[in-house]
Amino acid sequence: MQGTVATFDPDSRTGSLLLDDGTPVDFDRAAFDASGLRLLRLGQRVRLEHGEDGTLRRIAIPTMP
Repeated sequence: MQGTVATFDPDSRTGSLLLDDGTPVDFDRAAFDASGLRLLRLGQRVRLEHGEDGTLRRIAIPTMP
């Protein structure tokens, strides 16, 4: 699943994404930290990876494995 960064707070490392259908999704520090990224910019495309329980586990750049 992919979306676009809507908000990002570099201090708390949390923010929100908009899925392609317009659904907002918040992400927490753990999902951002699992990405290995240092920051996100507004409008950036990202891939969302969910755990087996359905929680957002990781945010990644679409071209990264």
